Amino acid sequence: MSYSAEISRDNPTCILFIIDQSGSMADVMPSGRSKADFVADVLNKTIYTLVTNCTKADGVRSYFDIGVIGYGGQGVSVGLGGGLTGAINSVVEIADHPLRVEDRTRLEDDGAGGVFERKVKFPVWFQPQASGGTPMYQALTQAAEVLVSWCDSHPGNYPPTILHVTDGEATDGNPEQIADALKQLSTNDGQCLLFNLHVSTKAGESAAFPASESGLAEDFARMLFRMSSSFPSHIAQLAADKGYGVRDGSRGFIFNGDPKDIVNFFDIGTRPRLTADR
Repeated sequence: MSYSAEISRDNPTCILFIIDQSGSMADVMPSGRSKADFVADVLNKTIYTLVTNCTKADGVRSYFDIGVIGYGGQGVSVGLGGGLTGAINSVVEIADHPLRVEDRTRLEDDGAGGVFERKVKFPVWFQPQASGGTPMYQALTQAAEVLVSWCDSHPGNYPPTILHVTDGEATDGNPEQIADALKQLSTNDGQCLLFNLHVSTKAGESAAFPASESGLAEDFARMLFRMSSSFPSHIAQLAADKGYGVRDGSRGFIFNGDPKDIVNFFDIGTRPRLTADR
């Protein structure tokens, strides 16, 4: 396990999001929003944060290649809209091609014990959808095909990170074998990292970054645990800094995550290393 390669404009890393868009993602969370809407919002904010973190005085620097795969009733869709082509695009191209830019309001501290509304621009790259079944196996297979090519083209780079969000079991076969194949893909710096987040509107068992499947009561939770990569030390530290109980062997897996867990999952998974400022 290495995960020490410098991330720079000449040597970007890849972040691939795989998002469940099945019919159950329309279920409403306690906040009053559907799982599909909330996850899409967090994903768009995450992409915008990546763009912002790559923006220097001379423009957006190509520290990241970013891809999105959605799966649901329409099958598997690869890539973002907004004029972007291909499954994976440089953060530079993504910055220039949102689907649209919305006007939103954000509550901020006024410094005197109150809050005020600030109008902000919110770029949207990914649209929420929720319909049909859960072709997870097909989506992970598509991810493997995309990342084989990326790893072959970037042999010395920090390996890809895959962030998979789902709310239910696959309807097209057992995804565990293809998940194992995904984790075997590698660059010279290490194997691909696959992290899995299960979201639910139902009360029940929850777990965040466990080190063993023995405490997980549901078969599906144990399978997602096995499908998930162990944390490299620097990512484990990010999770610990957010208050999670991380141990040796903790894996990038959350079961029955709440809205805060969803936000933290995306944040932890998209900070592989500090980029080289050159």
